[in-house]
Amino acid sequence: MTGRPKLDALVAGDLFFDLTLSGFKSWPRPGEEYFVKEFHKDVGGGATITACGLAKLGIRTGLLGYVGKEDGQWFLDQLRERNVETSAVLMTSTAPTAFSVGISTAQDRTFLTYTGANRELPSMMRELASSAAPYAPRHIHLAHALDLDALQSTFKAIKDRGWTLSLDVGWHPDWLTDSRAISALKLADIFFPNEREAAVMTRENEPERMFNAFREMGIPRVALKLGQGGAALLWDGQTYFQKPGFLGPNTTPCVDTTGAGDCFDAGFLYAWLNNMEPAMCLKIGAACGELSTRALGGIAGFPSKEELEAILCTVK
Repeated sequence: MTGRPKLDALVAGDLFFDLTLSGFKSWPRPGEEYFVKEFHKDVGGGATITACGLAKLGIRTGLLGYVGKEDGQWFLDQLRERNVETSAVLMTSTAPTAFSVGISTAQDRTFLTYTGANRELPSMMRELASSAAPYAPRHIHLAHALDLDALQSTFKAIKDRGWTLSLDVGWHPDWLTDSRAISALKLADIFFPNEREAAVMTRENEPERMFNAFREMGIPRVALKLGQGGAALLWDGQTYFQKPGFLGPNTTPCVDTTGAGDCFDAGFLYAWLNNMEPAMCLKIGAACGELSTRALGGIAGFPSKEELEAILCTVK
């Protein structure tokens, strides 16, 4: 793997085809069939969405994970069109590319997911620092619940190489409440839970109380996604809050919330990697998350750098 491009960020995690269905009046009952008005197919999964968002904002970004040998070429082509480095995406013949069927409304979504080629990922993640080394990334973002027994050593290997580290594991309550995970999270530069994940970790339901619990755990930097409640940030003892809907008339009505949290991650990391202040990182993360809901799927609504800058100039 000599001669690989040096990256600002390498994003690692589970990769999916996202099949999103939307536009229906109510949920079908067992035995019923409803016809939806909208269908969208795209590359997806938290790692993919965050990587595509970072690349769209001009961050040199690569993706690490697995796709199926028989159906993965379309996935790779889509990533390359979005300027994401793909040489760390490996093909496997043991299973097809994973896919997720999302049934989406403007308020929420439900998923049915097939793991597929992602079954190969744990073995790769145990050697993550070595796999990432040829790319010399400034930052590694993990969108995957790593094996708990290898977690501390993997994080330490990343930090020993001088790379910064962020993590968004998604909804894995057993992982989130395990003492090994909490201990390892002390090594992460930024932790990205949503409100539900933070609640199961802290046993609190209010952001300030959650942050107090994270302080007691020794986790100093938490970017907390609150959905319709906006976002909040614990940063080295200071707290910041971003109200929802602050973009006002700059956004169109919400179409699909799929991937909004992953888009928040991308916007926040873009700002942080460009040395912006914590409050601005939070604002840009919230803006990218909100703007992403304008279109079906996790990527289509994500703003360009020029659009983001123009919109932020019009809001306080």
